[in-house]
Amino acid sequence: MTTQTDLPVLFTSNAITEIKRLMQIPENEGKCLRVGVKGGGCSGMTYVLNFDHRTDTDESFEIDGIPCIMNPTHEMYLFGMEVEWEGGLNSRGFTFKNPNASKTCGCGTSFAV
Repeated sequence: MTTQTDLPVLFTSNAITEIKRLMQIPENEGKCLRVGVKGGGCSGMTYVLNFDHRTDTDESFEIDGIPCIMNPTHEMYLFGMEVEWEGGLNSRGFTFKNPNASKTCGCGTSFAV
């Protein structure tokens, strides 16, 4: 396990509040927030944001008391990304502002580099 000093991603205050709320759900206790990407989606790659157990190959970092993990190969796609939480009636969920994305889809969860 490696620890990173520069934060690869940022969370807005609304996102931090929602993540901390989700951390209190019994099935998420003792887990870290996994931030990453996977192939798929309408633009080529999809964001991963879920609770998971740390592996020996993960990089770890902490944001406002939230333990986060990331596969080190995903950092090149996500460095500088901002994660926001929108809790409105018309738009609800996490949104991603990724400066590395050359194209994004309309739903905001898929991107290309």
